Amino acid sequence: MMSEEKIKKEYERIESLSKNPQSTLLAMLHFIQKEKGFITEQDAEYLSSISKIPYSKVKAVMTFYTMYNLKKTGIHHIQICRNLSCHMAGAPALKKIIENELSIKEGEVTPDGLFSLTEVECLGSCGTAPVIMINETYHENMNEEKLKALLKELKEKNENTTR
Repeated sequence: MMSEEKIKKEYERIESLSKNPQSTLLAMLHFIQKEKGFITEQDAEYLSSISKIPYSKVKAVMTFYTMYNLKKTGIHHIQICRNLSCHMAGAPALKKIIENELSIKEGEVTPDGLFSLTEVECLGSCGTAPVIMINETYHENMNEEKLKALLKELKEKNENTTR
């Protein structure tokens, strides 16, 4: 578990590089998520208190951007784009494969903690649709065969790992 002291120390480091305390918000949310895997209400409250940014603004940023996870995710957090380009290029079929292969639905985490699935509005890669993102890695021009191979590879890589 990450301590408030570690959050404060990183905030002070980032703030010293910035002219505006509000510009630290995205970087701090990213830092917390990278350290913990997700951002809690308590993290938002503490960040608000040390930055003097109103809690409502911190919460608005956390909920606006799909890159921030507000609950625990799997080691391999799969985001699948549901926007028009990806939808027309086959994203719904890919989503079904993920759900069937991993026995989870959107918003769930596998019992072993290895995988989680989230649908997002857009991953900004319409020209290479359909696209999925696993953690911070894009997998573009995805098709059923490539997806099944990728899921198999990730399962085999982490057979004895849990979160």
